[in-house]
Amino acid sequence: MLEPAEQLSALGMINLGKIHWNLLPSELIQITINKNQGQFTDTGSLACSTGTFTGRSPKDKYVVKDENTKDVVWWGDVNHPFESNQFSKLYNRILAYLENKEVFVKDVYACAEKEHRLNVRVVTESAWQSLFSHNLFRNPTQEEANSFNPEWSIIAVPNFKAIPEIDGTRQENFTIIDFTKKRVIIGGSAYTGEIKKSIFTVLNYLLPHKKDVLSMHCSANVGKNDESALFFWLSGTGKTTLSADPERRLIGDDEHGWGDKGVFNFEGGCYAKCVNLSKEKEPQIYDAIRFGSLLENTKFYEGTRTVDFEDVTVTENTRVAYSLEFIDNIVPSSTGSHPKNIFFLTCDAFGVLPPISKLSKEQAMYHFISGYTAKVAGTEEGITEPQVTFSACFGEPFLPLAPKYYAEMLGKKMEEHDVNIWLINTGWTGGGYGVGERINLKYTRAMITAVLNNSFEDVTFQTEPFFGLTIPTSCPEVPSEILDPASVWDNADDYEKVATNLSDQFVKNYEQYENEENGNIIAGAPVKQVSNLI
Repeated sequence: MLEPAEQLSALGMINLGKIHWNLLPSELIQITINKNQGQFTDTGSLACSTGTFTGRSPKDKYVVKDENTKDVVWWGDVNHPFESNQFSKLYNRILAYLENKEVFVKDVYACAEKEHRLNVRVVTESAWQSLFSHNLFRNPTQEEANSFNPEWSIIAVPNFKAIPEIDGTRQENFTIIDFTKKRVIIGGSAYTGEIKKSIFTVLNYLLPHKKDVLSMHCSANVGKNDESALFFWLSGTGKTTLSADPERRLIGDDEHGWGDKGVFNFEGGCYAKCVNLSKEKEPQIYDAIRFGSLLENTKFYEGTRTVDFEDVTVTENTRVAYSLEFIDNIVPSSTGSHPKNIFFLTCDAFGVLPPISKLSKEQAMYHFISGYTAKVAGTEEGITEPQVTFSACFGEPFLPLAPKYYAEMLGKKMEEHDVNIWLINTGWTGGGYGVGERINLKYTRAMITAVLNNSFEDVTFQTEPFFGLTIPTSCPEVPSEILDPASVWDNADDYEKVATNLSDQFVKNYEQYENEENGNIIAGAPVKQVSNLI
């Protein structure tokens, strides 16, 4: 095995200072404490600050545009093109910056399914960034580490600031992916989510494009009958709460692939939000905040080392990164069978969508490519009334390929494996935000349980008139009247007006994909749009 300095020379890194090679979490934590870059909490976890950036910066994410990517990548607002020669120049400036500097190297991999495994070498400036990589990715055995051959590399240097007029970036911070050189460079930001999501973006390119594997932004669990279920979501829809079922084992929390053998987790850990966290609401996450876990941007109660999870002084995007081993009730292999049921979670703040509906293949592709939810007052600064949000495939910022590509793969797999897809509204009923009521969590749980227990097999269904969604007429432990959203509004004209407006917004959002339409997906659109095409 080559010495660390020799291995890093393959990345052009020479004349480095001290090289810390695959340190244990305890060693990384101790170094962080010694350098005053973090503090212990009263539960033993490590609390650090990511500095200026407490979240991702989508406008500063780039993909190198070259012969291999120019006709494949979905260029535009999500994937900003970056010239190959400009990448090389910036990369060389980073190498010069790192001369005589201390670095931390962590060899990890993504994908629990061995045939799709992606080896990644992560080089960081700080020990706690290396701890994050240890917790979020999968770690090779000692034997595997001795012969580790990295296919991709990430170099994260938050203290290196780009000079836009020289480097071609928008501002000082950047995340740039080069699919040809198989490298990611991250600078100007210490937010560790950039590390995690850069590899997710890489897999969203490699697996569908090269291996016919559907990559997905979803959680996955498995029941006693070994049947897998997937939960797609956007922020605020209740994914963490609804997928953490004590009767089911967790495959993974955030990123998965769906291949020939079934589903598999990309990661080895969780990167969970902590705002308003409590043991009562999220016991698994709460108990995972212990020695070895990494808290980001949280605050202590004054005069203590006890974290105040309600304190959002720094950011509402407080996070904890921990290994899957820190929680109970997991699937050790992080793999599962082909799913029998898939749930799209949405928080409809307008009270229009049914609490549960079963989607046809065309509707599933349409709602997948739409990725709808609504933000309400208090979720983000400046939002004072419900705001429609669309995020293609429930993960638009991480899609290097056109959304249609993933939607068609979903439809194909749905057909191949006889999968049921359900749209679950965790938002409002009987009226929109401020008028109606939030759908009771116990009812949502009961509906998901009914699906997983096959309780809808002998139930009749009806079709609602605006989206053409098929809704059950009854469900165990759920009042039948709430299943049909129109029936619980006081004024039928008000319901029709709001429902029409929301369906129009779906139609308007979909216009951006119509040039690539082949007829399959549009058939799942709201009833009015489908009727206009007939």
